[in-house]
Amino acid sequence: MLDQASPLRPKAGALVDERVIKLAVLAVGGQGGGVLADWITDVAERNGYIAQSTSVAGVAQRTGATIYYIEMARDTGRLPVFALSPSQGDVDILIAAELMEAGRAIIRGFVTPERTTLITSSHRIAAVSEKIEPGDGRASSSEKVHATAQAAAKRFIAFDMEKIAADNGTMISASLLGALAGSDALPFTRESYEQAIGAGGRGVKASLAAFGAACDRARGIAAASADEKAAEPAAAEPKSTAKVSGPETLLKGWQELAARVAALPEPLRDMAERGLKKVVDYQDIAYGGEYLDRLGKAVALDNAERGYALSIAAAKHLANAMCYDDMIRVADLKTRSTRDKRVRKEVGVKEGSVLQVTEYFHPRIEEFCGTLPAGLGSYIENRPKLAAFLDRRINRGRHIRTDSFTGFAMLWFIGGLRRWRRRLLRHRVEVEHLERWYGLALGHARQDYALAAEVLNCRRLIKGYSDTHARAQSKFDRVLSALPTLKGRDDAAAWIRRLREAALKDEKGDMLDGALKTVATLNEGAAR
Repeated sequence: MLDQASPLRPKAGALVDERVIKLAVLAVGGQGGGVLADWITDVAERNGYIAQSTSVAGVAQRTGATIYYIEMARDTGRLPVFALSPSQGDVDILIAAELMEAGRAIIRGFVTPERTTLITSSHRIAAVSEKIEPGDGRASSSEKVHATAQAAAKRFIAFDMEKIAADNGTMISASLLGALAGSDALPFTRESYEQAIGAGGRGVKASLAAFGAACDRARGIAAASADEKAAEPAAAEPKSTAKVSGPETLLKGWQELAARVAALPEPLRDMAERGLKKVVDYQDIAYGGEYLDRLGKAVALDNAERGYALSIAAAKHLANAMCYDDMIRVADLKTRSTRDKRVRKEVGVKEGSVLQVTEYFHPRIEEFCGTLPAGLGSYIENRPKLAAFLDRRINRGRHIRTDSFTGFAMLWFIGGLRRWRRRLLRHRVEVEHLERWYGLALGHARQDYALAAEVLNCRRLIKGYSDTHARAQSKFDRVLSALPTLKGRDDAAAWIRRLREAALKDEKGDMLDGALKTVATLNEGAAR
């Protein structure tokens, strides 16, 4: 055990220059946490400090971040004693690569109000628990984390460092380093940080650009970006309508549809316009007319006293139901020029470079039959031996390179089948299912308005492609199977909502099974 006079440990009342500065970085795979730790260590050593960097690996990507821990002290000829990992209440600077990691650091006691400077990017990455939930599993806790961080830290610096990095074509580690430099939490000059980045030799220009932007932002020099201003309530402005261009005949058809939307009740227009754009993009102008025709049936049963809740739900879920995922849709999206631009931007491909893109497909006999004319597809599906024979030859994984002429042409041809989509088996099946669901919902509108709206909202359950779609539709059917039992009850709408939420929260369906058993006992209790 070392005594107070040991040369390996600062004496009580040692000069500030001799104190150990303790810094922790929390980041997950792909965010450059190791590079950031190396940069910080390099900066410290360039300024006459002794520094030690260690890391404690977390488990799988979103169940725990890797903690990169750095301790540094001015080189005074006395050998400092450095720890290998951070301790509660003993961290001077904590850098988190996203907002929820900052929250976890606060929970673990690494952030203290009398000492810690907390630097974090304000963007969110969904946790595993949020991703695995079939419905919308996102936790709306950003405001709480911000409020808690303000109270828990001595200084709190947060803005979207991920966006700054993406805008400059680099990793968030460069933005985080810029925020650290701009915070002035370490006694080093901006030039020292820039020299550390330059010594890396790879992606220096992009990293320096992101570093500079984040450094300026942290110091309050750079104005908030237009996107972030728009996200703030105080900066909200009236929505502008995007200009639509195209052939004159199509423009005329679109304008006619837009005029029909403009004639709808005001609370409904925004959702109806969004739905119409989605449907027309999915298929064509005529399909948009079908969408508005169906929507009109709900509007005829609705009124302003109820806020047009039924019509708004219909506008949203009709569009999703009419834009089902099939092989044609997948191929269409994968061969659009906008997707190529997005992939190139995300990967960071330089101008003039060749990008190789390999798509993975695993079609089943059901998808194959769905892209055939309705009669032929039904013929195959109704003959199990023939379907099994074809499935053995179709149902296997395929890798298609869409950067090649052959691969791209193959998907482009499949995507082009959408002009014949209405004649195909999958479309006939989807339309029949849509009409049953929509008719069932509107059939309850006069007797139980709330129940009708909840039946429409059950369409949330159906999503995805292939096996995912089949499982989702099974849950949808099971939820609506409770309608005969619930019909006529004052709490019927509430029960359908509970069943839907149970189905969305549980991948295996155990919660839904339990809820359905409870519903089955409701009439038994009333009979007694």
